[in-house]
Amino acid sequence: MAPLRHDVFFNRGVIGSQAYAREFGNRTPKADDPSSPEMVWLSRGLYEALTGFIALAKDGMGLRAACYEFHYQPVVDAFARAIEAGADVKIVYDAVSSFKTANNAAIANAGLDRLDAVIPRTVSEGIRHNKFIVLLEGTKPVAVWTGSTNISAGGIFGHSNVGHIVWDETIAQSYLDYWERLAQNLTPTKLRQLNRIASPTPPGRAPRGCVPLFSARDEIDTNATLQWYADRMAEANRVVCLMLAFNLDSVFAQVIAQENDVLRYIVKDDDLASNESIGSDHDVLFAAGGRLPPGALANFLTERTNPLNANRYIHGKFMLIDPIGNDPVVVTGSANFSRPSQRSNDENMLVIRGDKRVADLYFGEFMRVFDHHYARYLVRRLSNADSSNPDAGYLKETMEAWLPAHFDPHSPKSKRRRYFVGK
Repeated sequence: MAPLRHDVFFNRGVIGSQAYAREFGNRTPKADDPSSPEMVWLSRGLYEALTGFIALAKDGMGLRAACYEFHYQPVVDAFARAIEAGADVKIVYDAVSSFKTANNAAIANAGLDRLDAVIPRTVSEGIRHNKFIVLLEGTKPVAVWTGSTNISAGGIFGHSNVGHIVWDETIAQSYLDYWERLAQNLTPTKLRQLNRIASPTPPGRAPRGCVPLFSARDEIDTNATLQWYADRMAEANRVVCLMLAFNLDSVFAQVIAQENDVLRYIVKDDDLASNESIGSDHDVLFAAGGRLPPGALANFLTERTNPLNANRYIHGKFMLIDPIGNDPVVVTGSANFSRPSQRSNDENMLVIRGDKRVADLYFGEFMRVFDHHYARYLVRRLSNADSSNPDAGYLKETMEAWLPAHFDPHSPKSKRRRYFVGK
């Protein structure tokens, strides 16, 4: 079976960085102008890919979208332009949460309400958290845009996010069917069984290929889908990467805390909470989102805060299992690996097994984001630590001091050398 075509786009996600400070002097980005140099840099092609996907819909084509935040005016306007070009456009959007007012204002500004293009989703249980768009040729779905990117200035340009296109009629049809259920404004109680039937959780290992999982799906008193994800994590032979915007659930913490030779990388928007634990295995590396405060390091530029988001650093939600092996697994989408995301929220995830190109793209991005925040996390930890060790935080100056750990078979440094570089 030939692999599906996937197009994957990551934004920069690091306004608090040396690069932004050097390039733009920490100027506040012009959020309403996506063509301004700062916004183009922050987008890193994500905005252009999103609007380009929408622009594919012309006469005789269609778009079916499901959106949580739907208020970045240039993108909302792109849907209106697709209608002007002759496309059949329908958008299910959140009309209940704190984004209701902003969503409605952007819709009115674009005239989408007058064009009969929007369907408010008004159920109050959970959150209407999807961010996907199905592209149709006539009535036939041909591709789907999905991922973690809200249609907001913060989502596209602020914190780290991904836009992921799958060019496949079967996958696109499953998203269209899901969209039809959402357009009926069904409650989670009515959606759960329908979503489980349409996108059943595999009975064991992830099947080869690409499988969507739609929420709400788990009953209130169960944790089946999160446990399935955790079980896949436990199957890793060498490397696990986990990107979290919010909480670290206990089902993942139990796997992460196991003593073994699997390198486990976790990057999270903020520090671990008092009820979150990653155990004590030295093969577990954790980083919390952050920036360098003024004067933190000599000769380094001050890094600015992110004015575009409350959740300032990490918004991606993906997990990688042996991403540089011969049989990688990528889990990616809108769901925050949380219990509400499976029980009551509108969510979608893709489980992609065996596609080494997709895994390589995600792994490269994960390590970029992880290394960026890990360095800043260590600076913060060391600045807050007991200063009784005068060598803390300094590089070892002799080869005899730093090299042996890279050849100690029990050291995570040696495992990184063997797993990432090879023999």
